[in-house]
Amino acid sequence: MQLPAVTTSGVWPPVLVTAGPGGRSDAHAHHAMHLVLARAGTLAVTVEGATVRAAGIVTAPDSEHALDARGVDIVLVFFDPESDAGERLRAGLDAPVRQVEPSERDALLADLPADPGSEPLHAWGHAAAERLSRETAVPRAIHPRVRKLLRALRGAEPEADTSLPALAALAGLSEGRLVHAFRDSVGIPLRPYLLWQKLQRAVVAMATGEPLARAAHSAGFADAAHMSRTFRRMFGMTASELQRSLPRPP
Repeated sequence: MQLPAVTTSGVWPPVLVTAGPGGRSDAHAHHAMHLVLARAGTLAVTVEGATVRAAGIVTAPDSEHALDARGVDIVLVFFDPESDAGERLRAGLDAPVRQVEPSERDALLADLPADPGSEPLHAWGHAAAERLSRETAVPRAIHPRVRKLLRALRGAEPEADTSLPALAALAGLSEGRLVHAFRDSVGIPLRPYLLWQKLQRAVVAMATGEPLARAAHSAGFADAAHMSRTFRRMFGMTASELQRSLPRPP
């Protein structure tokens, strides 16, 4: 599986597109939504013990799944569920995984820009979310103070104080209210979300050539072993396995 094309900012952008040879991942769950399209043929996805083959899939955030796209060239799009595009796509899901029909896949790939620049790909990702969403779906309501906190966390340095008192003060909510409002708004508790952001920073460090131990340290993990366990749980592979994959644009 190809890594997403990351930036030096430390956190992935709201819509992130990459492509390359597919691979296989064990059962895993991460907070990002993703759209995976087989350029030709099908890929296999396993959810709750059932395996199906499809031209493409959209996964809901924090939903456990395993993917087998060996021997298939894929286009992979990560969506931040709290971004505009992610909220539209998320609102159209009524199951952990939605299959993309061959006609939908073909229409999406027909519009995929040949220009590898980030702006055309970003626009294509937004258009893909719009096309796959449902007009009647209602996006999840995000508490305005939680949305403020999410914006601040995306721009925060790795060493920033992320204790509950500090984050509650930043959001302008009591600690108890923040805990409940965050889970209601985002769908997972605050601590797992912060761990997901930490993992994103580790991927950025790895993609820029840092050794695993240094990437773990710069992202705030206790050590490389802790980071690798987190990778296995969230990506279905170890950090070293993921590091061997290099991103390249479609």
